[in-house]
Amino acid sequence: MKRIILLFLLLPSLASAEIYKWKDSKGQIHFSDAPVNAKETEKVSVEVNTYEHVVPKDVFKSTASSSQRVVMYATSWCPYCEKARKYFKANKITYTEYDIENDTNAKIRYDSIGGKGVPVILVGKKRLNGFSESGFKRIFKE
Repeated sequence: MKRIILLFLLLPSLASAEIYKWKDSKGQIHFSDAPVNAKETEKVSVEVNTYEHVVPKDVFKSTASSSQRVVMYATSWCPYCEKARKYFKANKITYTEYDIENDTNAKIRYDSIGGKGVPVILVGKKRLNGFSESGFKRIFKE
C-alpha cells in the first residue's frame, strides 16, 4: 500500500519535463529533454493553451423565413452527394452546400452536429443522413 501512495506522490514530478534548445556546428537547431552543453544550451519555456469547452454555432437555429432552408454537408467524390445535387437541380430546390474537406468551418459545424458520413442534409430542424428521394421528400415539404 505504501508503494502505491509513493507512486502517486511521484507521478506529478515524472510528468513534468524541461525542454532545451541548441545549435549544432552546422547551425541546425535541435531540441531535447536534457542540456547538451551548458554554454550553448538554452532552456525553453513552453506555454500550453487550453480550452475548457468550445461552443459551436447552432446550425439548427432558424427563422420563419429559413424553416425550409436546405443545407447539405458533402464531399466532391461522394456518389450520394452527386445524386442529391442532381435531384435538387432537377426539382429547382435551392440549397447551400458545404464541402467538409475543403472548408474548415464547414467541417467544424459538421462535427458539431455529429456528422459521420456524407451527405448530411438539413431542412430547418430536420435531418437526413445519406440521400434518397423518398427520405428527402419526407423532411422537405414544398
